[in-house]
Amino acid sequence: MSCDFQALANAGVQKLMPYQPGKPVEELERELGISESIKLASNENPLGPSPRAVQALGSLLDQLAQYPDGNGFALRSRLAEKLSVEAECITLGNGSNDVLELIARAYLAPGRSAVFSAHAFAVYPLAVQAVGAEARVAAANAPDHAMPWGHDLSAMADQVTESTRVIFVANPNNPTGTWVDGESLHDFIAAQPADTLVVVDEAYCEYVEEQDYPDTTRWLSEFPNLIVTRTFSKIHGLAGLRMGYAVSHPQVADILNRVRQPFNTNSLAQAAALEALDDEAHVHQSVQVNREGLAQLTQAFNERGLGYIPSVGNFICVDVGSDAEPVYQALLHQGVIVRPVGGYGLPQHLRVTVGRAHENRRFIDALDQVLNR
Repeated sequence: MSCDFQALANAGVQKLMPYQPGKPVEELERELGISESIKLASNENPLGPSPRAVQALGSLLDQLAQYPDGNGFALRSRLAEKLSVEAECITLGNGSNDVLELIARAYLAPGRSAVFSAHAFAVYPLAVQAVGAEARVAAANAPDHAMPWGHDLSAMADQVTESTRVIFVANPNNPTGTWVDGESLHDFIAAQPADTLVVVDEAYCEYVEEQDYPDTTRWLSEFPNLIVTRTFSKIHGLAGLRMGYAVSHPQVADILNRVRQPFNTNSLAQAAALEALDDEAHVHQSVQVNREGLAQLTQAFNERGLGYIPSVGNFICVDVGSDAEPVYQALLHQGVIVRPVGGYGLPQHLRVTVGRAHENRRFIDALDQVLNR
């Protein structure tokens, strides 16, 4: 007996293309027989996690036979205190990706739609399509805009219809690194229908140093339809443990917690996140390293006449002047892993995570060899 199991899947799932993560160093070295490779592909913190977070992990190793706190009481309480919100406003997730999926599962379905920008985070279309909702993709800013290929809020507003239940705004956006200022974003949210949830994805917010970049968690009392998502994977260096969260109106959080798996965040992740949250020295050092690294990379691009998208994240997209895929492949043979973003509609760009100074230098030298500069 045979069966077409793909045909049995939900219609949206049948057409999904799996998310492609950055190539691991171990896989590259195994494939090419090389060593001492560096990975600047997945926007990870080059400093690693907070030492306090690492220490917290060791204290829990003898408790791994026990289930975690399914509600994450200690972490939710500390987040609530730090953000000046009630603990009932917080939903924990297995990374912020998990929270984005929860939002789609809870509020989207066939006959409903979600709006997001072109060149935005790949999880948005995946989450929307998987639940059978309609994805309404707004055109991005023009290449000559101050925020090239970034969110055009006016174009996004034009895509909102009576069926729209969720709008995704990445601020700053991955992979472009562009961002939206506080006044513009506030006006945009204020103009949306009360029954349309506006999800502001702030995975990289801690890296942003622009004065008019908003802390949207302060707007929650003004906008009950606002959801803010954040993660411990980026500046806190805990990507391997998967911990993220959403902050929202308590009724929204209650709905998200109904579809959340009972133990979606583990004990180690909760404990490490709790310590990382209070290690301000590690956060400040990470911001400084990122600031210096962005300056190092942009100076190199300017000296070589290479275009790039201005970024406030811990990554930057460089225009290599032609199809970036062969350049990406050639860099792999140099032991340097970056990220081609043709799948985001930017076929000439490579996204480069900001590393430590010697890692950035290694990438620049490898790029010079590949481009014969």
